[in-house]
Amino acid sequence: MGMSQVKTHPVAGTDYPRTLQEFDEWFSNDEKCVQYLQRLRWPTGFCCPVCGGNKGWEMATGLLRCSMCKHKASVIAGTIFEKTRKPLRVWFQAMWYVTSQKFGGNALGLKRILGLGSYQTAWSWLHKMRKAMVRPGRDQLGGIVEIDETLVGGVDKGGKRGRGAERKSIVVIALEIHDPKGYGRVRMQRVLDVSGNSLIPFVQSVVLPGTEVRTDCWGGYNTLAECGYIHKATNLSDSEDPAHVVMPGVHRIASLLKRWLLGTHQGAVSSKHMDYYLDEYTFRFNRRASKARGLLFYRLLQQAVTTSPLAYKEIVHGRAGEKERQGQLNG
Repeated sequence: MGMSQVKTHPVAGTDYPRTLQEFDEWFSNDEKCVQYLQRLRWPTGFCCPVCGGNKGWEMATGLLRCSMCKHKASVIAGTIFEKTRKPLRVWFQAMWYVTSQKFGGNALGLKRILGLGSYQTAWSWLHKMRKAMVRPGRDQLGGIVEIDETLVGGVDKGGKRGRGAERKSIVVIALEIHDPKGYGRVRMQRVLDVSGNSLIPFVQSVVLPGTEVRTDCWGGYNTLAECGYIHKATNLSDSEDPAHVVMPGVHRIASLLKRWLLGTHQGAVSSKHMDYYLDEYTFRFNRRASKARGLLFYRLLQQAVTTSPLAYKEIVHGRAGEKERQGQLNG
């Protein structure tokens, strides 16, 4: 097993396994898993997280001791694997399972296939992996981008409809539109409401200034032009075509997202955990053209070693709590 030092594009069979049999050969024990993580975390050689020194030696415990400051560095410290009590090989098996399935997997399936002791362990592992699916500093969308919101959640009898529906997650979707046809990358996020205070910051975080942004005439998008975007709004009530014809891209993504949540996760997704699932769907959609499932495994591991740890308590409370608190501060 080897990995090239100068990275251009990962090569199947060299940088990542092509088959399950090859996976088993590459990662037959924890030592091989540690070596693989070291190459991913320090592709140009060891770098001490304390002093930045580039020289160290491997200790019998598996730790790397910096030659300069004598710090004992662990390859899993500061990553989603930090403080894990399970063998890394089991983690690798979990990540292979999740990325090799076209529609991913749920906690019950992961628990069964790996023989994990509890549902909670499988559930928390999946959320940690979903966090790693978002690459820090990822490129913003450009060209032509469609943006709209959708409601995700069960049907509430007698409840409100439309943008004011209660007890549902409001998910805003931004999708690159290719000319003359086809779609590029997608970005999604749960928002507290559909006001400009929620929608505009989302657009600014995921779309490059100067991009043509297509929306409906909802007032929450009115200041896009002032923010440096070429805003093209379509009044759906005046249009002869329904919304899914005028803005087909985001409506298709919304439909596929809901089908995935119902199919893979039986719709059992709470609002406070919704962003984790949006991250997974985004990761899969943006890599839909990849024919090598092993490449998805490689990308997930590559991002896992640069993703900070996520405690179980943080997962349980979800990102929603943070957003609600932020909303109260801004209110």
